[in-house]
Amino acid sequence: MKTCPSDNTADVDQSSFWSSGSLHWDSHRIGWAIAGACTVATLVISVLSVLSHCRSYTNPKHQRQIIRILYMPPVYAVISFLSYRFFRDYTYYSFVEVVYEAVTLSAFLLLLIEFVADKSSVQNNVMVGKEKKNLLFPFCFWRYRPTKPYFMHTIKWSVLQYVIVRPAISVIGMICQAKGVLCESEGFNSHFANVYLEVVDLASISVALYGLLLFYALTKDDLVGKKPLAKFLCIKLIVMFTWYQSFVFSALQNRVIHGTNFWTSTNIANGLNALAICIEMIFFALFMWWAYPSREYKQSLGTRATSIWQPLWDSVNYSDFAREIIFSLMYFIHLTKHTASYSIPAKRPSFNSAFLLDGHKSPSIERPSISGPALEDRSLANLPDADHV
Repeated sequence: MKTCPSDNTADVDQSSFWSSGSLHWDSHRIGWAIAGACTVATLVISVLSVLSHCRSYTNPKHQRQIIRILYMPPVYAVISFLSYRFFRDYTYYSFVEVVYEAVTLSAFLLLLIEFVADKSSVQNNVMVGKEKKNLLFPFCFWRYRPTKPYFMHTIKWSVLQYVIVRPAISVIGMICQAKGVLCESEGFNSHFANVYLEVVDLASISVALYGLLLFYALTKDDLVGKKPLAKFLCIKLIVMFTWYQSFVFSALQNRVIHGTNFWTSTNIANGLNALAICIEMIFFALFMWWAYPSREYKQSLGTRATSIWQPLWDSVNYSDFAREIIFSLMYFIHLTKHTASYSIPAKRPSFNSAFLLDGHKSPSIERPSISGPALEDRSLANLPDADHV
């Protein structure tokens, strides 16, 4: 089996950060200090932002997703700092880092759905008037009908599939790296695993982003006042910046960036990328603090602040993701079979009234709920007949 050339040098720098009672400064250690300081600053900003929501946890179905999104800058900053400090294991850290990107995109979609569903309690059937539309570029020659029951399941599955695919890619990538067959430095060499993992990842995230953009384009008028574009840009810009700067540093490798006795050109390119991410996350943490303010969830004066422990637990409890994935998958399975009745547990919430699904009934097949995690008081409707789908 063909294996990759090593991205690390055989020589290891044996000098410590402290030498002869004084700081041993070189370019690597200066970068280490800057990355550490920026990571601490990002953590402080993000912790304050998260705590402001935890102390005013008045709308769990919104704020659960918001807190998850607010974790993105500190997660990226901490992992990037570790990948800079332990640069020989950079690839493993980078695989862990991008997993949270999938979590954030999924949390953002569920947040948008909750915003729209909330509006339906004031304004009946937000999908009323949503006529048949063209898909977004590059599939604009195809049309879809937003009022069809399968539409929301398709949107949710298009995004939530990334929560399954991205961790799987990371696990496979780590195994390939350990076996010496990943070979990121070889680019798109078909003899190694990296090119195949990149293709699958590109396809998966493209579907997820397309689903998000399609839902936003359909409901942007219903999201007025929620700053949906700013909220989305917080996430999208992090994804875009990290991807493009990684590409730039890789392109400069062995051309402008050259190795030393202790660091290969790959080590240096990876280190510069990690350092840049640590610096950028300060600004993204501030951007998210502004885009996801807690003031709209503030309790009335004199009301006791909520405990921080329940919000923190809700934010790391991903059972709602699993539930949404399972129910959307089961919906398509039963829709394909057109056979047995599919009943939903009584606790399963529903988005029927929000997405104009009431009234589409079939005597034989019941439709699973397409709701967000916390709306438990809305009735279930049945699946449409096959002729209506």
